[in-house]
Amino acid sequence: MLLGNDDNFEPDKNMRVTLAFNHFGEGLGQRMPRIRQGYVHIANNKYERWGSYAIGGSGSPTIFSEGNLFIASNVPHTKQVTRRNEADDWEKRTWKSSRDVFVNGAYFVQSGWGSYNPEYTPSQSFRVARGSSVPTLTSDAGPLQCTTAKAC
Repeated sequence: MLLGNDDNFEPDKNMRVTLAFNHFGEGLGQRMPRIRQGYVHIANNKYERWGSYAIGGSGSPTIFSEGNLFIASNVPHTKQVTRRNEADDWEKRTWKSSRDVFVNGAYFVQSGWGSYNPEYTPSQSFRVARGSSVPTLTSDAGPLQCTTAKAC
């Protein structure tokens, strides 16, 4: 999941995306998502055994990871949830984690300063559960089991 046109595409700085209640399982290597610009709120998702990284970024995105469950594989070099483009001055980028749960050595490298809270309107707002609730919240997440000429 790649969010953004180009690291330097100015209009993408206004992009606002929320990813919620997904299950990113084994076999997915990276880009869950990768963000180039704008703001992304990642809430109540389950991540299991990613490859090189789960959440990545380049350009200058703001990322707020809240109430997610991250379960790392047993492969030592795949424990870090985050990956940044090393060419960027990433210490100035705001990447925050709040109420996430990390299992099997998984970890999120936070950075930056300033506001990272979603600016939802009252009708867009929702209560984010703690990461420990994610298995229940995502128990029905996954691909649809559809067949031709039959409703999903």
